[in-house]
Amino acid sequence: MFLTDDNKKSFKAIVILNEMINGDHKFQTIANGDDSVLEPLFIEMMSKGYVQTSGINYQVTDKGQEIFDTFMKRYTEYLKVYDIYSYVDLEKGEFAFARYFDFDTDEAWADFTNDQRFDDLRIAVALFKKLDPAEIVFMSFINENRFDTTSSGWQMDLVSDNDWKEIEEICKTAIKPEEVGEDAMVDMINQGSDLMMKLLQEEQNQNNNNNGGGDIVEEETVEYYEPYYDPYYVSPIWMMPLFLW
Repeated sequence: MFLTDDNKKSFKAIVILNEMINGDHKFQTIANGDDSVLEPLFIEMMSKGYVQTSGINYQVTDKGQEIFDTFMKRYTEYLKVYDIYSYVDLEKGEFAFARYFDFDTDEAWADFTNDQRFDDLRIAVALFKKLDPAEIVFMSFINENRFDTTSSGWQMDLVSDNDWKEIEEICKTAIKPEEVGEDAMVDMINQGSDLMMKLLQEEQNQNNNNNGGGDIVEEETVEYYEPYYDPYYVSPIWMMPLFLW
């Protein structure tokens, strides 16, 4: 089993914290309507100090904010470091992201990547680096807006088993490091790291150009990711548990 009960609780809590911090929804301490199905989770989050009451509403505590900030740092790294392995042609040793800036629209990019020659190796890379593969899939779901809190009945979707069963199934059926081989994994991660640095540099150049030559945007970004040239490197922000239940 890849997805534990604590995983599910943590991921649900992240969705709720995001809505409390960045959304407009107010969660009342006396839950009603669709929010009522979230009440057991709110009670546990409050008992662990991640949320507190403020009048009739729940409020994120400093501890909850710190957890969310840590997750967002991980999520940013996921988008920069790990998402690059989502479309890899193993036979040719090619990465779809090598052509990322060739496409002007999301639709054109989707058409290009929707090719059977590309394999998703994010789980293989996560396992190789001893990361939680379920968290990587959860982040991919977030990137795809699978937890849309603007849709009607999202609370019931969050507590139902559908998304979590899908995450478990993706982890089970994904390509594993042993299927690729350690030497091939190291070579692929080295190639991915080189490509990542080129993409980061191009992104920074475009940001600076769009900024009209004014302030440098994300000046430290490229340097921050340089340790990932080591295929075994994992940032310390991935080492700590998000929540303690």
